[in-house]
Amino acid sequence: MKIIPLTKDVSLKRSIDQGTTSQRQAVSEIVDAVKNEGDQAIARYTEKFDQVSLDSLVVTAEEIEAAYKKVSDETIQIIREARDNIRDFHARQVQQSWMTTQPNGTILGQKVTPLDAVGVYVPGGRAAYPSTILMNVVPAQVAGVERIVMVSPPQKDGSLNDTVLVTAAELGVKEIYKVGGAQGIGALAYGTETIAPVDKIVGPGNIYVALAKQQVFGTVAIDMIAGPSEIVVLADDTAEAPLVAADLLSQAEHDPMASAVFVTTNEKLAENVAAEVTKQLETLPKRDIAEESVRDYGAIYVAKTLDEAVDAVNELAPEHLEIAVEDPWLVLPMIRHAGAIFLGKYSTEPVGDYFAGPNHVLPTNGTSRFSSPLNVEDFTKKSSIISYSQKAIEEHGEKISAFARLEGLEAHARAVDYRLGKIK
Repeated sequence: MKIIPLTKDVSLKRSIDQGTTSQRQAVSEIVDAVKNEGDQAIARYTEKFDQVSLDSLVVTAEEIEAAYKKVSDETIQIIREARDNIRDFHARQVQQSWMTTQPNGTILGQKVTPLDAVGVYVPGGRAAYPSTILMNVVPAQVAGVERIVMVSPPQKDGSLNDTVLVTAAELGVKEIYKVGGAQGIGALAYGTETIAPVDKIVGPGNIYVALAKQQVFGTVAIDMIAGPSEIVVLADDTAEAPLVAADLLSQAEHDPMASAVFVTTNEKLAENVAAEVTKQLETLPKRDIAEESVRDYGAIYVAKTLDEAVDAVNELAPEHLEIAVEDPWLVLPMIRHAGAIFLGKYSTEPVGDYFAGPNHVLPTNGTSRFSSPLNVEDFTKKSSIISYSQKAIEEHGEKISAFARLEGLEAHARAVDYRLGKIK
């Protein structure tokens, strides 16, 4: 990794992949075809892209039962514990509707309502991501969403991964469909003969999924267009180089464009971490991916003081931040921008990815300056409540109609004046 004296010019920002012209055009054609042709288009694209011809898109109870027979009891127990941890954390995020009254009889408030239907996209193919299901489904359930739909691309034999099916079943997801890619996003947004449309689509995917989510935004809501994964480790001379290196590589192995950055006040530690990264790469199964990530998007910044190091972290605004200093709780109040913050030696980033409870769907590319992790609020909407009494309209009506006329909206003003008895 490159060891760089810290300057004010530090950034994780990478251009968000907007796809090529041909990719955008292909996605547009796929989504439009699904909108117009429904299941027929789904079948055509599933055969083209997944090389499988399906008799039905629907995952059956028999398939789920068969999946349970192939997944170990130990795995199921881990999934259940993770589910319970995630549910307990998100339960604390629930917002209640509220009302307030004033002496003149005015009642104002806010009504919090869960979305009717949410679609969860789960990547498939050669990999399985049960954690994606947990992190997207649980907060929706806690919010009170009644209909949760899961889509995922089928494997070559026409099935979905066993662990993915078991995880969905453990969460009580009733609608599971074998469809992926841009066609899956189109189905969730516009509906087909088999799949009824949803109100919001969440979950990660490849460039075609990301472009499809961009295209259908406005017809439905989406969670975010996430960039490659990021980690920043902030450490002083009390940190251990092997642990820091391991944590940097935990994100580098995700993607060649993933970013792993180490910020420290100790130049010797910087050198040791750089050496450890090189050493640990030698035996990493995904060495090629991690090596490219470290080479192109990895860096070690050496700051003169802890304050300078913290300033760099806030400038970076990372997705994941580990604070590996003597007393991380003293540093925590100084951190303004980070998606998830891990404190202390034992709080390695994978703890948050899978088990601790907080959501692992986090803002990337510096957007933690203004964005939050996926949470219960993402699955609700709010309605304002206004109830004016006769006394209240008599008290404030003339000011309201005057304001309306200030903006040249006479009909607005007259709507108030009628109630004041000024117009018969």
